[in-house]
Amino acid sequence: MENSVEIKGIVENVTYRNRDNGYTVVKIKAGKEYITAAGIMPYLSDGDSVTLYGDYVVHSVYGRQFRVDAAEVSAPQSQLQVLRFLSSGAIKGVGPSTAAKIVEKFREDTLDVIENSPLELATIRGISEEKAFAISEEYKKQYGVRDIMLALSKFKITPNEAANIFRQLGSNCVELVKSNPYLLCVEGIDFPFERAEEIAESFNISRENTHRLSSGIEFVLRRNLLNGHTCLPRPKLIDVSIKLLDVNRNLLEDTLDKMLDSFLLAEKQIGKEEFIFLNDYAAAEEFSAAKLKALVRNNTPLMPISPVEMKFVEAKLNIAFDKKQIEAVNEAMNSGVFVLTGGPGTGKTTTLNAIISVLSGRGKSIALAAPTGRAAKRMTELTGYEAKTIHRLLEVEWGEQDKITFGKNKKNHLDFDVVIIDEMSMVDILLLRSLLEAIRITTRIIFVGDSDQLPSVGAGNVLSDIINSEVVPFVKLDKVFRQAEESTIVTNAHKIIKGEIPDFKENSSDFFFIRKSSPWAVDQAVLELCTNRLPGVYGLDPMTDIQVLCPSKKLESGTLNLNKILQESLNPYDKKSPEIYYKGIPFRQGDKVMQIKNDYDVSWTKEDGEIGSGVFNGDIGFIREINKRDGLIRVQFDDKIATYFDTDLSLLEHAYAVTVHKSQGSEFDCVILPLIDTPHQLRYRNLLYTAITRAKKLLIVIGSREVFCAMAENDRKTLRYSALSHLLCGDKNEDY
Repeated sequence: MENSVEIKGIVENVTYRNRDNGYTVVKIKAGKEYITAAGIMPYLSDGDSVTLYGDYVVHSVYGRQFRVDAAEVSAPQSQLQVLRFLSSGAIKGVGPSTAAKIVEKFREDTLDVIENSPLELATIRGISEEKAFAISEEYKKQYGVRDIMLALSKFKITPNEAANIFRQLGSNCVELVKSNPYLLCVEGIDFPFERAEEIAESFNISRENTHRLSSGIEFVLRRNLLNGHTCLPRPKLIDVSIKLLDVNRNLLEDTLDKMLDSFLLAEKQIGKEEFIFLNDYAAAEEFSAAKLKALVRNNTPLMPISPVEMKFVEAKLNIAFDKKQIEAVNEAMNSGVFVLTGGPGTGKTTTLNAIISVLSGRGKSIALAAPTGRAAKRMTELTGYEAKTIHRLLEVEWGEQDKITFGKNKKNHLDFDVVIIDEMSMVDILLLRSLLEAIRITTRIIFVGDSDQLPSVGAGNVLSDIINSEVVPFVKLDKVFRQAEESTIVTNAHKIIKGEIPDFKENSSDFFFIRKSSPWAVDQAVLELCTNRLPGVYGLDPMTDIQVLCPSKKLESGTLNLNKILQESLNPYDKKSPEIYYKGIPFRQGDKVMQIKNDYDVSWTKEDGEIGSGVFNGDIGFIREINKRDGLIRVQFDDKIATYFDTDLSLLEHAYAVTVHKSQGSEFDCVILPLIDTPHQLRYRNLLYTAITRAKKLLIVIGSREVFCAMAENDRKTLRYSALSHLLCGDKNEDY
């Protein structure tokens, strides 16, 4: 390489490796000289032959090093190099003893045998055929990752990304990517289209290349899943694709038609407009609609509730039900699928408890579930019955290529008479399909949720679509009961959902508005409330009792900045206490953190000795230990201590402040809601309503009254293109 120093040598040992970004420190034997080299490199193992390009620098702590700008790697050549490579533990299942046996038998041909003739390994005592194939696959995986790292290193593909590309595309991934770089945009790899474009340009791929056009169209559909759309109108899809691809409309129309003719995408006529779908989402909406209609059709009503039975339930729960609540209990008995909906204070929980009481009293087996761990825990507390996450209920498993599969499915149904799902507004279309696949046609299913809250993070508009179709029976509770009326939080939430502006001058013990005119002033007010005023006046613990909710992550009053400010005040740096960094952000013992996606492999223990695995999206906990030597982080979630490796920090983020979307399914004693630099696209009513209804005892809004009023007045619920309601309203006699 021009203006670079070149050194060639053998890897003696790998001193340090960061699996996320590929930064590696190695000791190289170059002739008679030993050199420490550092930089972004492909996965290296002891014994590898390397050619490094870069220059020498003097590190302030470690002294003279070779700074690597580029690296080329070849497999070990000599018997000694091969033995060192295999003995290093680079290949799972091969230790020093096994390595010696293999090299002694196959000598210079060792690596060729491992790669191409693994059955020959099974002729060595102690190596079964199964183990031989496992050794071969692990070796090919390593070199597949290396090949793609080397071939695409100038595009800054990290080792983790390279491993994922290999896992998704297979051993010939380099050739596949060179012929069609846009494969990097497919589900599972998920490169931004712009990044694939950079790679394509280096290979001189034409702008009118078929792969480019079809991948661009698919990318637009996939990116819009993040906006909640399961489909897009054809004209909108074409318009957005033209901006992305910069080609003429006719060419894109032809490409889209060919994709539809080849069943690469799906289309449906909804009203007078044609909608385009990714196949998985079209299938999910079709199946869900068909199964829901079948459950409605094939229902066998239970015995009606007698006045005596209702009086017994009222006495048991110590409550007198109103007419609409009794209607809901009866409808739950009459319907194969039933939706119970309503806002805060309208008696959803007491009505649900009545339904459970009647069903259990009649000997029905019941399963309770919710989309998140926190929502499931809350459901357990409110009903007295154990509730699981929907994923746990369906016995989640990891399939090939790290895709989620479920043990409960079309062939292995849930064995319950009744399945009750809470917080249905959070359920997306793919999760609904998985749930319905696991439901027997004779099972009664009850959905509970508030359709005025934010819809699911994933694609689909499930709860609203089901209600709006009017195919599935539902009851909407709308009476605010006297006890709830005493809460200004509840009464103002109902005003907001009606488009009314609360009167901030009213005396209130639980709803306050503090007017501030700048983001800096808002941030300082949040800090003062969390650190001094609320702990001092109300005795609230800023870690466990107070939750800051923000509409957005970004800008000055978003979660990223507020987490930084709050961490520095509530859990400042202490040189005696270890901290660990991830993407430049410090994590400290005592930090409040949130799990940001479901992970069923994170292990945990309880004080009573119970062990298990699985931490869920939205779970909030506290870092109790950081062991930098072993790279371990232990986080307490309620009564469980979960163990993470330092490479797992992508699963966690600080939770002093969280987004309103991430708070769904949770309630907090005190909520602080900063509203000042809220992005215009997030100034809408159901986001404000969702934030307000997260507060149980105290709500403090800080910022601009104009922003608050704009959100309350804006009834533009997030537009979501979906087909579930249309499919439910189709021919009711359609066979399932």
